Amino acid sequence: MKVLILGVNGFIGHSLTSRILRDSDWQVYGMDIGDDRITQYRGNPRFHFLEGDIAINREWIEYHVKKCDVVLPLVAIATPSAYVQDPLRVFELDFEENLRIVRDAVRYGTRVVFPSTSEIYGMCQDESFNEESSNLVLGPISKQRWIYSCSKQLLDRVIWAYGQQGLRFTLFRPFNWVGPNLDHIETAKEGSSRVVTQFLGHLMRGEPLRLVDGGAQRRCITDIRDGIDALMRILRNDGGGAEGRIFNVGNPRNDCSIAELADLLIDILAGYEPYKDLRKTAVVEKVSSEEYYGSGYQDIWTRVPDIRNAREQLGWEPRYDLHEALSHTVQYYIDRATP
Repeated sequence: MKVLILGVNGFIGHSLTSRILRDSDWQVYGMDIGDDRITQYRGNPRFHFLEGDIAINREWIEYHVKKCDVVLPLVAIATPSAYVQDPLRVFELDFEENLRIVRDAVRYGTRVVFPSTSEIYGMCQDESFNEESSNLVLGPISKQRWIYSCSKQLLDRVIWAYGQQGLRFTLFRPFNWVGPNLDHIETAKEGSSRVVTQFLGHLMRGEPLRLVDGGAQRRCITDIRDGIDALMRILRNDGGGAEGRIFNVGNPRNDCSIAELADLLIDILAGYEPYKDLRKTAVVEKVSSEEYYGSGYQDIWTRVPDIRNAREQLGWEPRYDLHEALSHTVQYYIDRATP
């Protein structure tokens, strides 16, 4: 099988590439604007890479969509600060550029495995979010934070509609995947990286942790190893169980508040010699969402996935608990910390 991964140097892209090259005989064709996460694969005869931009290298993308069996358009802006500060850029990349790739796949009969998002459920009031029955509830237009969720939702709907005309597709919705090389914590700016790496960067640099609105929001943290296991099952598509379906990919057992997440990260880091006094020295501050992100922000207070579809159709079950997922992530950054 020939797999085209756009955004191959990203967190999901490079993690999936590693698993494909390790556990299958598939060919990977990848493109990204950088290659720092994938340099180790550049010499592999089954890995083919172009350093490029999906908004510029359109002919290369169209050719490889036609050439490959499946395309994963993983390129997106996925940081909340960008939703508020540069919403049009989020829309142009996350929706418009990806729509063109989906249309290439329709034109050439290529299967699409598209990354939707857990944010698509917005402020849904369900105890757990179901792919087929939960309402997708977004805030007012003035809260530009929702432009990411809205862009992803519209692409989900477009892909579903093309599916009714014959497009082969699967949509997957990651719920807070974490793991090695999630973000570059050395250069992370306030609000620009995901919460685990944002907190880790602050703690490892001896800076205060800032809990937006007190950290009462709840998230289900999912180990990247579990996420990639689900993706491999989707790509293999044994028995056609992934065809034309939407899958939540998350760990409902790893539900925690952001404040609890901060405490657990402090405890894990304190187990390493350079940070042994962290429980005493860590400073945790509370800040309003408007102060942290700006007036266009609105938060999602709970995000628990219903994963029955993945269990029944993929035979998938998350294995790693919250402590294991965070420890796996922390260890990576500790190993690479400047002495």
